[in-house]
Amino acid sequence: SSAGSTEGEASNPGSLQARAASAVELRVCCKHLLDRDTLNKSDPCVVLLMQSQGQWVEVDRSEVIRSNLNPVFAKVFMVDYYFEEVQKLRFEVYDIHGHGGLGTHDDDFLGGMECTVGQIVAQKRVSKPLFLKYGKSAGKSTMTVTSEEISGDNGFVELFFRAKKLDDKDLFSKSDPFLEIYRINDDGSEQLVHRTEFVKNNLSPIWEPFKVSLNSLCSCEEKRKLRCVVFDYDSRGKHDFIGEFHTTFEEMQKATGGNKVQWDCMNPKYKLKKRNYRNSGVVILLDLKIHRVYSFLDYIMGGCQIHFTVAIDFTASNGDPRNSCSLHYINPYQPNEYLKALVAVGEICQDYDSDKRFSALGFGARIPPNYEVSHDFAINFSAEDDECEGIQGVVESYQSCLPKIQLYGPTNVAPIISKVAKVAANEEKTQEASVSVWASGETVWVTVGGQAMFAAPPICPMSIIIVGVATPALQTNMRKILDGDRWIFASPKGEPVMRDNSCKFSPSGASPTALAKCVLAEVPKQVVEYYSSKALPPRGPKGSTPGSALNSPQ
Repeated sequence: SSAGSTEGEASNPGSLQARAASAVELRVCCKHLLDRDTLNKSDPCVVLLMQSQGQWVEVDRSEVIRSNLNPVFAKVFMVDYYFEEVQKLRFEVYDIHGHGGLGTHDDDFLGGMECTVGQIVAQKRVSKPLFLKYGKSAGKSTMTVTSEEISGDNGFVELFFRAKKLDDKDLFSKSDPFLEIYRINDDGSEQLVHRTEFVKNNLSPIWEPFKVSLNSLCSCEEKRKLRCVVFDYDSRGKHDFIGEFHTTFEEMQKATGGNKVQWDCMNPKYKLKKRNYRNSGVVILLDLKIHRVYSFLDYIMGGCQIHFTVAIDFTASNGDPRNSCSLHYINPYQPNEYLKALVAVGEICQDYDSDKRFSALGFGARIPPNYEVSHDFAINFSAEDDECEGIQGVVESYQSCLPKIQLYGPTNVAPIISKVAKVAANEEKTQEASVSVWASGETVWVTVGGQAMFAAPPICPMSIIIVGVATPALQTNMRKILDGDRWIFASPKGEPVMRDNSCKFSPSGASPTALAKCVLAEVPKQVVEYYSSKALPPRGPKGSTPGSALNSPQ
């Protein structure tokens, strides 16, 4: 499944022990930014960075607001919030010149500030002074970040606006109109929800459709007031006011089903001064679509099944199973690393597979009776049925298989990935997903078996987990190459493939609980992202029972 940012939820202690993430929206505004331009004001842009393994990694960046020292950015930054983690964020503001990228000179840097996701979520609104490099103050410059959570009962609304016969604010050409939507809060303050692009030289503009969360738009309250304002864009930041109107989400919903809703765009000053004043144009909502946000539990409770497939590396690099140094050594007193990984992950996944039968495959070995190399064989040696009864059945088949095969090579998982992918692609209509675990003892597979990613359908309901069973030194090399949080496969033609390689490791001494939590952390998110990308709601009551507009899937 593809990568991205969506809510993942953990179930009860007997179920999937993945980390419980909440999707959070962050909005940014600044005041009193430094003026770096000679003729105009600074053109600010905000870059969001998150600390990962001691390094600052860019997550996203805002739009550029021209000639403005007190910008309110329309960009919504989406992050996953984990209660159990300290998630450090850094916001940096730059003065952008022309159409190029971020400036590289100190004069382009307007200041930055650091905080944690937890601080923003707990306080709802965090304001801090900005600092330049080496801790130097950026004067009176400040940044304010506000947060809003996207819950499972929330969703997104897609809006499509246009306008007609707007007032012309330009002398030698026509207005360049854009639309801003503000939510009016309980205390009377206003929160910018969205700012459209401006349409050049056009008094009857058609703006691009856009999506906003219902929580951001109206706090999931249909009757909450909204203020919509139309401006004539000015490159110097001195936008001319054309008109405004007030509405609610309840009123907007009349635009569903091909209907249209229309408002007079009013300029209060003109209304007072001009006797025959009607409006400064009209704004029309052409279409409205509601997209429900479902959680992992919504899909599970709706009957989504998780099919668990194991593929084990039987290449010679693991060492002779009769030698205690081998990764496949069967110790009579304790399980080897392969068995630890297999049992830890399998015991959790089995809760979501109704028949408790699991495919168990091997690759990279010579197998009986002819001892030819195979990269796709059932470890129970059944040509008709490669499934084992429960996790214990997989363990027994693995232990029985080892004395009968010859570890060989090369490392090639392509046949198995293709095989599982075909099954997963056929499961989409029945709303099932596959979790495929590769327990691998060496790294060369990435240059050989990596091609398997391209043989699989680019997008199908399948999560691939690689558990690196290896010595500490070998694990270090594997992390550099296979860390799935940083690396996505590219096709032989150089095209990116929508497949997040979730590579995790089984360090010596790691508890089974910790291992399972680590390797399965991204599965809920991937399940949600896949079915959301296909616009497939859960099959259960939440996905089929009609409700209010805020809860009905479309």
